[in-house]
Amino acid sequence: MAEIDDRSVNSTSEEVVRDHPLTADRVWQVLAKRSFAVISYVTPSGDPRATGVLYRVHDRRFYVAVAPDSWKARHIAVARRAAMTVPLRRGGLMSLLAPIPPATVSAHGRAEVHPPGSIEIPEDLEPLLPPKNRDSLCLIEIVPEGHFVTYGVDVPLMQMRTPARSRSRVPV
Repeated sequence: MAEIDDRSVNSTSEEVVRDHPLTADRVWQVLAKRSFAVISYVTPSGDPRATGVLYRVHDRRFYVAVAPDSWKARHIAVARRAAMTVPLRRGGLMSLLAPIPPATVSAHGRAEVHPPGSIEIPEDLEPLLPPKNRDSLCLIEIVPEGHFVTYGVDVPLMQMRTPARSRSRVPV
């Protein structure tokens, strides 16, 4: 399968204007405060799949706990690649009145499936693996590569209606 350079897909002739440049540190800070994401991967036959998961961030990596016999664990173990998209809900009532899309952060990278009990679990990942399930869940570790692709991160809500002001690419 041919690699697609996402710079060509997301490029525009307009420059994104921000009050403050978005940094990788800021994106990681935003990601660490969230817990829900959509993980995407391909099956061994090349079919795309995506599903919602709970995640945690540790040491600038995403971690997801899943059953060892789940489709996610089996397919990601073969492909060793995955992508994460984290929706960032904002706007409250205002988002119901104006057609403002949710903010998002997306990243892709190398993925490894750690079998149950194969790695030491850092304290901040323990909520993913409660003691009663720790020996029955595997941990998917995703190391982002390239760039985060963001939409609406640190952009005033009303400006999110303008895609050129809302999009950003930030080196991981």
